[in-house]
Amino acid sequence: MNATSVDEEFNPSVHVYEPHKVGLPAMRPYFKALWQRREFAAEMSRTNIRGAHTNTFFGQVWLVLNPLLLALVYYLLTDIIGGGGAKIDAGLRFAHMCGGLFAFYYFSGAMTAGAASVVGGGKLLMNQSFPRMLLPLSAVRTAFFRFVPTLVVYLVIHVLMGQKLRWQMLLAPAFLVMLTVFAAGMGMIFAALQVYFRDTASFLPYFVRIWLYMSPVLWFIEQAPPKFKGFIQYNPLYPLLGGWTDLLVKGHIPPMQLWLAGAFWAVLAFVVGSLFFMSRERDFVVRL
Repeated sequence: MNATSVDEEFNPSVHVYEPHKVGLPAMRPYFKALWQRREFAAEMSRTNIRGAHTNTFFGQVWLVLNPLLLALVYYLLTDIIGGGGAKIDAGLRFAHMCGGLFAFYYFSGAMTAGAASVVGGGKLLMNQSFPRMLLPLSAVRTAFFRFVPTLVVYLVIHVLMGQKLRWQMLLAPAFLVMLTVFAAGMGMIFAALQVYFRDTASFLPYFVRIWLYMSPVLWFIEQAPPKFKGFIQYNPLYPLLGGWTDLLVKGHIPPMQLWLAGAFWAVLAFVVGSLFFMSRERDFVVRL
């Protein structure tokens, strides 16, 4: 019989999936099934962490060393060669780059891993019945636990660079939550797209690199390049990473528009991403 409802779709009996069968499932049973299988997603995440050796000492060292070396490279380019730090304290600039790069690579890692989760889980999809949204959400969980050690390292860098520990830093996790929700939404969008367009995997790294340069990571949010200032504020990472670094690095309370814009982009990406993903997931198996 055809999987025409969520209750049927997640029934252990055998189903026939018809291609081009697009449509949203019944939301309440779907999210109930999603919640009931949360431990399954957590175990997939733990398995990926063990498989990548990121639960070992040297695995965690590389997680920190990679963005830290990138921060040194970008510091050389912008501060020494380009003279970009002439008017800004060198310690503050380096701390800003580290804090921004750590957060950006958390976001990009969650998004790219989520994008590859469906195509990479082909055999699992064909042999198990579960809400497919568990795959990109599990990838976000994996990226988060890979990101956690970098927070400790950042605090050490923050102190070594002569920056003060301020109470405003305690508000920074609010932007981290918004960044996580945004990453989950974008991961679901690209996960569905990659099923239909496999070249998405080749395109995504270039897209991510351009996104890095257009985001307030290598430059402070108040120093947006003049030629791009008219539209760069519409970059979703502009408020998300700008608010994060304002709180974490400089200890400044971001203006209200950054809070509102960050929440708007996070909710929009998650709602659009989840609806798009759910509307297409019944078509995934026959496309893999």
